[in-house]
Amino acid sequence: MNAQIQKVVLNLPATADFVDIVRLNLYGIAAKMGFSYEEIEDMKVAVSEACNNSVLYAYGHKGGVVEVTFEFDEASLSIRVKDEGESFERVEDPSRISSLHDKELNDAQVGGLGFYLMQALMDDVHILNEAGKGTEVVLIKHLTRSEEKV
Repeated sequence: MNAQIQKVVLNLPATADFVDIVRLNLYGIAAKMGFSYEEIEDMKVAVSEACNNSVLYAYGHKGGVVEVTFEFDEASLSIRVKDEGESFERVEDPSRISSLHDKELNDAQVGGLGFYLMQALMDDVHILNEAGKGTEVVLIKHLTRSEEKV
């Protein structure tokens, strides 16, 4: 079997009107790969959160561009959402991030909950942030094949 990685790249204005285009492309690619409806819906929520971070925080009220890259082979799908704005403060030590398990809902900060959601819905999530170079969110989902599909 050929393990060639295929790539689809979208460059879209950083506005909410274009998040649906990302979701539609994700649906098409994930459906062709064989992901279940539930897995695709989870990925659509996660990629929407990643795009919303760029739309809401990266560029303020100035226009900007979001680059979304889908990389896939027969085993996994990687979605990269990259902006060149200023999204959020980078946390150098991930152990400093506090868990929400022992908090009441009222005590949770509203901003930033999208990252917890992305981590819950995807197999792997990476956030890359360099001062002056923007933020890149990488979402990875592995394709699990059941005995029935083989």
